[in-house]
Amino acid sequence: MTDRELVGGIVAAQRPRRADARRNFDALLTAARDAFAEKGAEASLEDIARQAGVGIGTLYRNFPTRRHLFETVYAEEVDALCRLADELEDAPPWDGLVTWLRRFVDYTVTKRAIREALSGESDIFIACRRAMLDAGEPLLLRAQAAGEVRTDMSFDDLLRLISGVTGAAYVDTEQRDRVFGITLDGMRTCPHAAQAVTYDA
Repeated sequence: MTDRELVGGIVAAQRPRRADARRNFDALLTAARDAFAEKGAEASLEDIARQAGVGIGTLYRNFPTRRHLFETVYAEEVDALCRLADELEDAPPWDGLVTWLRRFVDYTVTKRAIREALSGESDIFIACRRAMLDAGEPLLLRAQAAGEVRTDMSFDDLLRLISGVTGAAYVDTEQRDRVFGITLDGMRTCPHAAQAVTYDA
């Protein structure tokens, strides 16, 4: 089994078959992702259940432990990144890469919150990282081959750069978007005047 199949299977294997149960499961994942991004690893499970519109018992039936919920949310985020990379295979090289990076920014927020609570490198974390690298790297290589992006950076360099920039504290959303746009401009072989780039955080 590949890392990509393992990551996708983590969520797929747990998703209930009944339609109503699947809706509850997906609502819990969405609420948990938002709560971890906003409040960190100590976000209240009761609040997550309430936001999802279900009882705490339903949360525990789907995710018996907090760690179980953390790992499932993390795997779901990475699986979404991998699926997006597939969808962008035929997009213009620069546009495809930037679209994926915007989604990566959302992932970094969730990842930071989860890593606060989980120490070490679990098998799931390792598989998720490898799957993400395998999915996203071709987007960078396409942009480099098209002459859109400087060739003196690796995909690992790029992810560390974006993670560092978006993880900083900003005065407001406008400043964050401006810095993100400047960062993107610095990646290009022929930089343009930096423009504000918006994305959902």
